[in-house]
Amino acid sequence: MKRNLILGAILLFMGLGVYAQQDKSKRASPPDSLRITTSSGVTISINYSRPSVKGRKVGEDIAPVGKIWRTGANEATTFEVNKDVTIEGKALKAGKYSLHSIPGEQTSTIIFNKVWKKWGLDYDEKEDALRVEVPTEQNSQSVEQFTISGSKEGRIELMWGTYKIAFTVK
Repeated sequence: MKRNLILGAILLFMGLGVYAQQDKSKRASPPDSLRITTSSGVTISINYSRPSVKGRKVGEDIAPVGKIWRTGANEATTFEVNKDVTIEGKALKAGKYSLHSIPGEQTSTIIFNKVWKKWGLDYDEKEDALRVEVPTEQNSQSVEQFTISGSKEGRIELMWGTYKIAFTVK
């Protein structure tokens, strides 16, 4: 009887631990999402996690310039469109992709990868569906927590620290 009670208590605490891990809003980099329908009828859905700068330097300590970045935190950031589109004038088929980037001082590379269900920087270049080069812009004010925004015109902006990278979906 005592053994069953102890076993039950252990299982209860393990279950509570698993439940706590499922509450993603309590993570250091909480989840967020963006869903917009452009004026041309394209629905864009982006799911990502929002890491914070926390005194580090974007481009050096985190999201280093010239290196592949998962463009968020935790699970891969996903980018989904309901119709075939162009990104910066290059074709991308309707579907769901993981979103990666290679930050740069002058230009950055935005990468749409066919494998979207993954964790962290689990990345295989052979699975890229599209890569586009875009200018790296500077924010007038520093953004503490990584943020993705979008407009009805299809402009998607990725902002973190003093960096802003944008691309257009048509």
